[in-house]
Amino acid sequence: MASLADRVFDNGLTVLDTEANRIDITSQEATTYAEATSTYTLGNSTSLSIASPSDRSGGGREVVVSAISDGSVSGSGTATHYAIVDTSNSRLLATGSLSASQSVTSGNTFSLASFTIGIPDPA
Repeated sequence: MASLADRVFDNGLTVLDTEANRIDITSQEATTYAEATSTYTLGNSTSLSIASPSDRSGGGREVVVSAISDGSVSGSGTATHYAIVDTSNSRLLATGSLSASQSVTSGNTFSLASFTIGIPDPA
């Protein structure tokens, strides 16, 4: 059976914990830093907090992204995805679908519930 040590998973996930400093809500899934922070962004928050890697239910490892309550909306539209970025190095680190899309209006605030990002054990 194939296996990977927790250290292998953790070194990949630690980038989120140590380098990510902004989360954007986007109108579609971004594939580049520019798309995440400019083309598709509808707002962002820099009060991003991501925990250190820990065991994942069902096997593997994960990080928990803390809830966001102070997101600033900069565009109007429907937010369907999130993008986690490292603004210091202009890197897109992670994207995913929001648990539910939300209509946003420029000038308002947004919030997101906490969620996890994980890597499952190899099959």
